[in-house]
Amino acid sequence: MLSPPGRRAALRAGAAAAVGLATACGSGRPATAPPTSSSAPPPGPGKPSAPARPAAAPRRFAGQPVEIGHGPRDRPRVALTFHGNGDPAIARSVLAEAERGGARITVLAIGTWLDDHPDMARRVLDGGHELGNHTQRHLAINDMPQDEAYAEITGCAQRLKRLTGSIGTWFRPSQTQNASPLVQKLAQRAGYPHVLSYDVDSLDFTSPGAAAVLRNVTGTIHGGSVVSLHFGYADTVDAMPPLLEELARRKLRAVTTTELLTP
Repeated sequence: MLSPPGRRAALRAGAAAAVGLATACGSGRPATAPPTSSSAPPPGPGKPSAPARPAAAPRRFAGQPVEIGHGPRDRPRVALTFHGNGDPAIARSVLAEAERGGARITVLAIGTWLDDHPDMARRVLDGGHELGNHTQRHLAINDMPQDEAYAEITGCAQRLKRLTGSIGTWFRPSQTQNASPLVQKLAQRAGYPHVLSYDVDSLDFTSPGAAAVLRNVTGTIHGGSVVSLHFGYADTVDAMPPLLEELARRKLRAVTTTELLTP
């Protein structure tokens, strides 16, 4: 199921405009930093006059490791997780497709994206989804000195707290699938009991076409899987309806990561 040509062209244009923010994690590519300092200023006049409805706080899940790559394999649930960046119009289209298909997703937002589009925090939460931390500037966090890495985590956490009343449900490291032991410890110090990884990579950031995104996910997804996807790409929007249809056919339910891990 593909979007109409006019809508797709508009989404493509938005994706191209947002390429500086839409660098994928774990791709092996050098990070592209937005032109901001390590201490980005608070949101300006575009900041919502009222915060989004209160977001859930991080939880500790007994029996789970510090870094979580998937949930229980014996339950028909999966978590679709999205790197929160890029053109907000594309992000809204992804959210609309998820909601149309009855899915609840997890969005790991980049702090600079929240600075530029603070209303997206409300949009995610009001859609019944959950919101987490994907660092402040989306740089290669495992390669950073301790103080700088910690500032990347807490910088985004502060923005989430200001906008939603919570530091977010999850922390996912940037530019890597797996956090280093140091980054795991820094995330715990910042208030996140777990680091969220994934076991299925959609590779949507390579813009391979919606059919390829669908194959990449459905070829390896199982009960308990955590899937890495991205806002900012038209292919992702186009892949959502057939992906959700295929999950339903397999009797797999797309839930938030917290729901995935909750008995």
